[in-house]
This record gives sequence, C-alpha cells and structure tokens, in this order.
Amino acid sequence: MDFELWDNVTYVEPFVGGGAMLFFMLQRFNNIKHVVINDINHNLTEAYKNVKDHAEGLVYKLKQIEKEYSAIQESELQKKYYLEIRRCFNEDDLTSIERTSLLIFLNRTCFNGLYRENSSGKFNVPFGRYVNPTICNEAVIYADSELLNRYDVSILNVDFLETANVLNEGMCFFYFDPPFRPLSATSSFNSYVKEEFGDERQKELAEFCRHLSEKDNVKWMLSNADCSAKNPEDLFFETIYDGFNIHRVYASRSVNADATKRGKLTELLITNY
Repeated sequence: MDFELWDNVTYVEPFVGGGAMLFFMLQRFNNIKHVVINDINHNLTEAYKNVKDHAEGLVYKLKQIEKEYSAIQESELQKKYYLEIRRCFNEDDLTSIERTSLLIFLNRTCFNGLYRENSSGKFNVPFGRYVNPTICNEAVIYADSELLNRYDVSILNVDFLETANVLNEGMCFFYFDPPFRPLSATSSFNSYVKEEFGDERQKELAEFCRHLSEKDNVKWMLSNADCSAKNPEDLFFETIYDGFNIHRVYASRSVNADATKRGKLTELLITNY
C-alpha cells in the first residue's frame, strides 16, 4: 500500500487509546489532511481536547500536583495521596482541566499505567509504587498539542460504529486497536471501561470492517490478540476475518500481574489490502 502517494487523506482511529499510532502517523505523513479520533472513554477524549486546546493550563495544573507529590517521601503517604486523588477523580465535581490533570497523575502513578473501570464506571486501578515518576512531561504535552493543532482534528466520544459517518469522497485510512480478546479464560480483561467488549462486539467490528471494504476509497488495519497461538483450536479471528490478510507480528506485553507472563508474544495485524 503506497500510503505516502495518496492525496488528501482522512485518517481515522475509532479506538484511539494512548494514541501511539496516531502520533506516529501525524509525524510521518504530511498527506494527511483530516484526522478523526474516537474513544468510548469520555475521560480520555476530554484529555485529548485539553492537550489540543488548553495545553498551558494543563501543564500548570500538573506542575502543582507534581510539586505536592514529590514532596512526599514515604511510600505509604504517597499511596494515601494517590487514593485521595483517585477518590476525587471518581466522586468530585471537577472542571475539565482538573479531571484531565488527575487522570494523567493516576496514569503515571497507578499499577502498570492501566486505565480500568469497575461496573459502576469508577477508576479502580491500585497504586503503583514508582520511584520519582514524571507527572508533568511538559515537552511531550506541548509537542502533542502542536501536532493536534497542525491538522484538522475531530475528537469524538461515540460508539465505533458511528465513525462510518466521517467517510467522504477522498481516501480514508482506518486503524483499529480495540480491546484485545483474552488469550485464555483466566485473562478475562477485555475492556478499559465499564462496557464489556466481548465476542459479540468483536464480531460487530469484523462486520463493520467488511462494510468499509465495500468502498474503493477505504483501507484499514486492525490489531488484536493472536488467540490461535495460545490455543490452535481457537480460530475466532481467522473465522470472522476470513478473506482478509492476517499477519503475525511480535509485540512486547508488559501488563500482567505475573511477571513471568510478560515479554514477546505474537499479535495479529489484519488488513484489507
């Protein structure tokens, strides 16, 4: 796929998450003219909006939190501070900037940098016990803000199916990075928000990709777990994406309570090109 030769590209991420692919694409390809990023997590999409439009205010708030947290030397007192910030994030009436600053603090100090909600929609990740975590990465915030303002960026907070509404006459590229399907029954974590992303939603996404493939101006790539590498009889993705190109790539896994289960595993990259 000669992506760099396309003109007037719309780049779409229906599950933007941490935005690693987004910022890679924006730094590398200047033929992208319009960007649509989306996530079902309202706190996350608000964070993107604040990085884009209110970077200076966000940096100011984060520096305040960083100063307070850095002054605490004892681990148990740091944990107490973390838990109070988590309670405030979940329960208090906050401004958008305040909520985003607390979200970033929690991300930098919680266990493994996870975002996870309980069934009530409350952030519930435990304290991470890091030594001198960077709470305010000022340079990264301003660099990301500059990139988001360099392009025509739309930030949505809708179900992934609604991103079909952004299709236009020009070339569109979709990158899907949904909650990964669990590799086993014991690794049942399949969503970062209270709404579960189970097998039925995975099938809906596959049908959505088939719908997109009916259009000559749309190309897409999707990442997910390589379930058949764990269990050769589990051909879930091979079945629902039958007819598309399925590639296996090595990726490092760092999020697992059991350190022996971290490391390099294969993941799937599925494309319609």
